[in-house]
Amino acid sequence: MPDAANSGDSFDVIVVGAGNAALCAALSAQEQGARVVVLERAPEEESGGNSRFTAGAIRVAYRGVDDLRELMPDLTEDEIAQTDFGTYTEDQFFDDMFRVTRNRTDPVLCEILVRRSFETLKWLRGKGVRFQPIWGRQAFKVDGKFKFWGGLTVEAWGGGPGLVQAETEACRKRGIEIRYRSRATRILTDGFRVQGVQVKTPGRLYELRAPAVILAAGGFQGDAEMRTRYLGPGWELAKVRGTRFNTGDGIKMALDIGASPFGNWSGCHAVQWDFNAPEYGDLAVGDAFQKHSYPWSVLVNANGRRFLDEGADFRNYTYAKYGRVVLEQPGNFAWQVFDRKVLHLLRDEYRIKQVTKVRADTLEELAQKLEGVDGKAFLEEIRAYNAAVRTDIPFNPNVKDGRRTEGLAINKSNWANTIEEPPFEAYQVGCGITFTFGGLRIDPETRVLDQDQEPIGGLYACGELVGGIFYFNYPGGSGLINGAVFGKIAGATAVADLRRNA
Repeated sequence: MPDAANSGDSFDVIVVGAGNAALCAALSAQEQGARVVVLERAPEEESGGNSRFTAGAIRVAYRGVDDLRELMPDLTEDEIAQTDFGTYTEDQFFDDMFRVTRNRTDPVLCEILVRRSFETLKWLRGKGVRFQPIWGRQAFKVDGKFKFWGGLTVEAWGGGPGLVQAETEACRKRGIEIRYRSRATRILTDGFRVQGVQVKTPGRLYELRAPAVILAAGGFQGDAEMRTRYLGPGWELAKVRGTRFNTGDGIKMALDIGASPFGNWSGCHAVQWDFNAPEYGDLAVGDAFQKHSYPWSVLVNANGRRFLDEGADFRNYTYAKYGRVVLEQPGNFAWQVFDRKVLHLLRDEYRIKQVTKVRADTLEELAQKLEGVDGKAFLEEIRAYNAAVRTDIPFNPNVKDGRRTEGLAINKSNWANTIEEPPFEAYQVGCGITFTFGGLRIDPETRVLDQDQEPIGGLYACGELVGGIFYFNYPGGSGLINGAVFGKIAGATAVADLRRNA
């Protein structure tokens, strides 16, 4: 039988998880005067959920450089003079969300996400979290001036690890207790209202009581059985980009007490990931197993054939769906092929030691080195591709340049360069799953709804385990802002409800 909690334990709000969404919820609840405890399943050195594995990009609506200066007061006049930050309006954010989700995103939740994105980052800045422009990954220098593209300008200082560290320090500074190696295994309820959670720690099982529980424990991507059940056959073969601890605990606990499932349960965020990466994310390598310069490449499968439009859109709008396409290829892999013309554009992740790469001075030599690929078919494919490139259209990596192929079964829409100038480089990629899109149904104030569409008293949810926001695809940087916006709301709502019900 579970033990009772320590006699000194007295909390208003229990937060399950310790990533970005969870820590924002904890900070928000504490700000409203609640006594908060955070339960983190992982040990401290692996804490932070998926947030710790991200590169830290955060999508936010802004009207221009003055807005960005509010988020990043460290910007110098020289940096501003040398950079074209452009704008990313709320309307542009809405357009991106509806376009990439094929108009499926829940309109109410999407409006909250977009409209509160800027104010939420300002709030985090006030808690001590720092931000900076993503010069290294989201801007190219044109005529001596950096120009941002794709609507993604801001990242957390120090990337995902820096974000988690800053939010953790903010919690500790405010007296919020974080318990590591503490896995919530069951929600305690009287059938109408939540009364706490059952907690499993090494060698101990106990009950922790509180009138409000906020679930922020991530999706089910770390559970191979759940991936295969909901995403489909073959998904047990995908690599997990992030934490090994996100196995759907929060979702399963809520469903067990009657919560309503919602969203794209057969969908997920999945990217091209080094084919020989480990089963789960490696904090020493971080996000660098990703291979996101594919818009400048030709992607071929084991049959030596192209199978998608590498230049359909900016990377930010295609990378989260192309992992699934690679997983569906023969052998569950593909090779990204580049020639000398674009090698200088490759992102830093292509230069790590742990990379599956081949290099050759002729296409014939390259064909022999592409493990698992039909070399003859590959050479035929490259010849046909090269002949179809509209070389009369200038190449410009900063915009959708319209430099395309014509006459192929699968044309490349932008950034089409011939593959003919040595040296040639190729990188083998598989599928890396980031997080799953299906989850719990919430109301606009983050209350978890039951299958009668009524709130489950005292239960709230935010972050990756909420369904209905992302379908099929996802605009880059939306995950962290989603967690922050709804985490902040969850903390405030939980405390407001406690006061209302007191």
